[in-house]
This record gives sequence, C-alpha cells and structure tokens, in this order.
Amino acid sequence: MNFSYKQIWLIAYPILISLLMEHMINVTDTAFLGHVGEVELGASALAGVLYMAIYMLGFGFSIGVQILIARKNGERKYGEIGGIFMQGAFFLLALAAVMFFLCDSITTHILSRLISSDQVYAAASSYLEWRRYGLFFSFIAILFRAFYIGITETRTLTLNSIVMVLSNIVFNYILIFGKFGFPALGIAGAAIGSSLAELVSLLFYVAYTRLKVDKKKYALFQQFSFKLSEFKRIWNISCWTMLQSILFPSQWFLFFIAIEHLGERPLAIANIMRSINTCFFMAIFAFSDTTSSMVSNLLGSGKEKSEIWLTCKRAIRLTYMIGIPFLLLSALFPTVLLQIYTNSQELVQAALPTMYIMLLGYLLSAPGLVLFNAVSGTGNTSRSMKIMLITISIYVVYVVVMVMYLQVDVAIAWTSEYIYGGMLLLLSYLYLKSGNWNKRI
Repeated sequence: MNFSYKQIWLIAYPILISLLMEHMINVTDTAFLGHVGEVELGASALAGVLYMAIYMLGFGFSIGVQILIARKNGERKYGEIGGIFMQGAFFLLALAAVMFFLCDSITTHILSRLISSDQVYAAASSYLEWRRYGLFFSFIAILFRAFYIGITETRTLTLNSIVMVLSNIVFNYILIFGKFGFPALGIAGAAIGSSLAELVSLLFYVAYTRLKVDKKKYALFQQFSFKLSEFKRIWNISCWTMLQSILFPSQWFLFFIAIEHLGERPLAIANIMRSINTCFFMAIFAFSDTTSSMVSNLLGSGKEKSEIWLTCKRAIRLTYMIGIPFLLLSALFPTVLLQIYTNSQELVQAALPTMYIMLLGYLLSAPGLVLFNAVSGTGNTSRSMKIMLITISIYVVYVVVMVMYLQVDVAIAWTSEYIYGGMLLLLSYLYLKSGNWNKRI
C-alpha cells in the first residue's frame, strides 16, 4: 500500500467537496441572517460556536473510530470494522442524549454570564434551543463519515453533502423568512432548518450503505449488543481525540467572547471572517483528515517511517496547490466575497483589513494541521493531545492580552491564528522527526 499524489487526491477531493458543501450550511445561515440584522448575525456566531463545541465531542470520538477502522483496513482485518462501528454508534447516541439535556444549563449558566447584550443573548438562546435536536442525527452521520474515510472510499461523502446542503438552503429559506405559508422564525428558523438538513444527511448515509456497501465483508449492522472490552479499545484512542476536538472550537468561543466586548460591529466582522476562513480552510481539513487515515493505513500494512513521512509531504504540497489560487482571488476581489454576507458597505470596508490578515494565516495553518493529524494517525493520540494543549494555552494567553487588556482592533486580534498554526507546525514536526512513534495500535 503506497499513496502517490494521484491517490492522495482521489481520497481527499471527495472529502474536500463534502466539507465545502457542508460548510455551505454555515454560509447559508450567516448569509440569510445577515439580511435579518446584525444582532442575529452576531448571536448566530456565539451560539453556533457553542453548538460546534458540543458537536466536536462526537466528532472527536469519531476520529478515534476512524483511526481504528483505517488500521484494521490496512491490516486487512475487515471483519472487525463492523464491531468498531456499532460500539461507536452506541456511545454516540448516549452522548447526544446527555448533551441535548445539558444545553438548557449551558444556555442559562454560560451564555447569560458571557454575553453582555440582552438582545444578543435572547437570539443566541433561541438558536441553541432548536439547534440541539440535530445532535442525534449529526452524531451518527459523522460515524458513517469515519467509516468511509477509514476504508478510503470517500466518494459517497460528496453525494451526501450535496443532499444535505440543498436541504438546508430550502429549509432555511422557508423558515427564516416565512415562505409558503410558514411563519417567519428568524434565527430560530435557521436552527430548525439546519437540524432538519442533518436528519436528511443521516437518512442518505443509511440508505446508501445498505444498498452499495458489502455489509458481510465489514460485518456491518451485525452486532447489536454493547461489548465493554471492545469499547475500551476504542475509548483508549478516542478519549484523546474527543478532548482535542472540544479544544478546537473552544478557542473560537473564547475569541468571540473577547471580541463581543469590543462591540456588535467587531463581532459581526469576526463572524463573517470565521465563515470565510472556514471555507478556505476546507482544503486543509480535507488533506488533514486524509493524512490521518493514510498514516494509520500505512502503519497497519507495515510501511516504513520514510514512506509515511513522504506521504505527509505530498499532502502538504497538494494543500498549497489547491488553496493558494483561491486565496489570491479573494485578495484581489475581497468586496465581492464580503457582499455575500452583508448589504452594508460600511461593514464591508471595516472588514477588509481583517480579511487580508485572515488570508495570510493559511500559509502556517496548512502544514501545521496536516502534520498534527499525522500525529493522531500514528495512534499516539495522547501525544497529539499534549501538542494541542500547549498550542491552545499559548493562543489563549495571546487573545486575552491582545483583546481583553489591550483592546486591539479585530484585525490585529486575528493574528492569533498565526500563533495557533505556527505552534501546531513546530510541535508536530518535532514529534514526527523523532524515532519513537512508529508503533501499532
């Protein structure tokens, strides 16, 4: 098993397309709410990041499942994959139920203390109240995603994401603005529409898997009892990826809380930048995810460290090749992109400096995130957790000093992304260059 540039691309591009399409949910919510008002725009950023922090708990667990599935795929032990999948499903359904009921406490005890504007708090609470229903659908959908990436059969991700995004656009248009006889629900309509789109996504995965996948080969849907010993093996990997995943959106939540204290205009700018930033980072996320799966597959098939390192380098080069042309286009025509999110020319002009700083951050974040996911792919997720923890700690100090104490402009505050990407790159590179990670799970 070797991964050439072409093979890496064939695995990564469906993930890239699916991520871009799935990100359209955030773009749709942000763009539609930008035409409702700045309060709703800012509130959706805060509540959306908080929801993402909850979602990332499940996503982080699925990354651990993905690593194990990829390892078994590389070892050609296909019959063990179905058991891993089902134990993951039991845990994720239980986690979704717990987090669903905790959302009320989160809204009351966290949002109320962190948001200074009563209008923003009311809108954010309304969004989270309806958005939490999507947890049950999204948690199982990401388990299917982990399965397909783990076995390097990623084409179905594209089809699923197209169905999901089209559903979200239709639901949002109807529910936010009150079309076809429905009441205009505003920010609550955005939350309901996104949750319904996640349900459609899950139904698509179930139908596709039953019709197209060799369920006997992978022993899918054959184990309907919880097995503690098998779950422990998954937990030993996934507990660390869960912690990593919750830390990632937590940094954004802290950032937005800090920016909110600068005013509603800086918060609106930061929300627009987050949406654009995530869109451009889809290439990084796609190749990072691919790298994690490839490294685990390569280790499972007994490949040498030099071949794994070569695969990482190729993934980084492809990340630059795909991302940089779009960054250049955005730098040349920034107002065209910003006008998707707002009709206010004053807001567009105010956002320009932040946008240029955001675009440059890609150059550090691309290799940083690819190598970081390679560390996770080795199976040493406790080490990747340490790398993330050090990085986040430095990031938090920087944000607190620059925003909370010095109260710099939102554009200067965005340089915190340089700190984040640079630290991930340095620490992950040092670990992968060491000789102590080439081990089996």
